[in-house]
Amino acid sequence: MDVLTFETPLGAMALESSGGAIVRLLLPGQPLPPSAGSPSPLLKEGRAQLLDYLAQKRRAFDLPLCPQGTAFQRRVWEALCRIPWGETRTYGQLAQSIGAPKAARAVGQANHHNPIPIFIPCHRVIGADGTLTGYAGGLHFKQLLLQLEGIL
Repeated sequence: MDVLTFETPLGAMALESSGGAIVRLLLPGQPLPPSAGSPSPLLKEGRAQLLDYLAQKRRAFDLPLCPQGTAFQRRVWEALCRIPWGETRTYGQLAQSIGAPKAARAVGQANHHNPIPIFIPCHRVIGADGTLTGYAGGLHFKQLLLQLEGIL
């Protein structure tokens, strides 16, 4: 497992890769592992794309992602990747989109366990009444990401 810890305008983050794919992004406020040795080209590119996104120079990511989770979680995460920049969906809409219309709570749990936030944009999912709901980096961080995308 390769790790790259770096500073962003929002605070320190860390990217982890394994087997030629990004497997995890740790957000500001989460315990960050130290970088180990020279970062791989993949981690450098991941950092560059994330910094471009945060600088509003990028709206989509072009990186190999390999989040580890259950089959249901991976279906939810794939659906998250189809939510365009600058748009939101509710948990119910996301559940409907994966063919599990009664699974809004399970979709919420899958979002909670998303190991690669921002790249897999779980911040674009909101409550049925339009309110912001839980986020691994905290609601303030979710609000900042949605403002960055012009949603709020």
